[in-house]
Amino acid sequence: MTTGDLIPTVLLLLFAAAIGAGVAMLVFIRMLRRREVSPDEAITGPDEFGPEVFFAVSPLRAFWRRPACWLAIRSRNLAAVQAALRLGDAKPCSWSEGLSRERQLFIAPPLSGWIMVMGAGLPDPGDDVDECFRFLMELSKRVGHVQLFKADPVTHHHGWARVEAGRVVRAYAWAGRTIWNQGAKTNAERELGLKCLGYGEGSPSPVWGESELMALNAEKVPLLAARWSLNPAAIDARFVERSRGISGWPAKWF
Repeated sequence: MTTGDLIPTVLLLLFAAAIGAGVAMLVFIRMLRRREVSPDEAITGPDEFGPEVFFAVSPLRAFWRRPACWLAIRSRNLAAVQAALRLGDAKPCSWSEGLSRERQLFIAPPLSGWIMVMGAGLPDPGDDVDECFRFLMELSKRVGHVQLFKADPVTHHHGWARVEAGRVVRAYAWAGRTIWNQGAKTNAERELGLKCLGYGEGSPSPVWGESELMALNAEKVPLLAARWSLNPAAIDARFVERSRGISGWPAKWF
């Protein structure tokens, strides 16, 4: 076979390889789409939306971003949560309006027995962990079961807390170092492989440094939220578009 005879054969082989790669890419994309909603992130239920709903959706299709810090309060009473937070100049509003207002809080409508509170007005454990502790304790005395989640995608500062009837059941927060570690580690934390360092403790891994371990922790905070209550990243965009919450100025924390 001459060189001239080989050229068409090589071109055909290259063309077939390109077609095969394209088909493989399409199959891979379809598999990713089928796996977008994981059991930890999705909440399934009826298609119809009411005042309180269940939903199933990929966070990739939601048009809003997961907040860096949020509360989950076990309640169906929006007015009671508003009163407990002592919001000033409280007004009904859409999600986009409530989340775009600087230094305000947005109280979302009830979802599956939980009310989420978001906004830059929430106390950040990384800024003042004592203030955050006092806030959660007093709020829990008023509304019962309160959870806080923090996961900063840039600094990887993160934390979670569960407070019931004014008592800390579990809390952990890291902001360059462990600043809060209280209560027994929960099964959900262990199952997700969350690393909770003690006060003054560095990375126990010979391979991973502390910053790498904590970055992995921060990525798993929404999954922990899904186990404990709700993952805000999994909220159906249709529900967000159709429902309204309440926004207002936060009172001076208790």
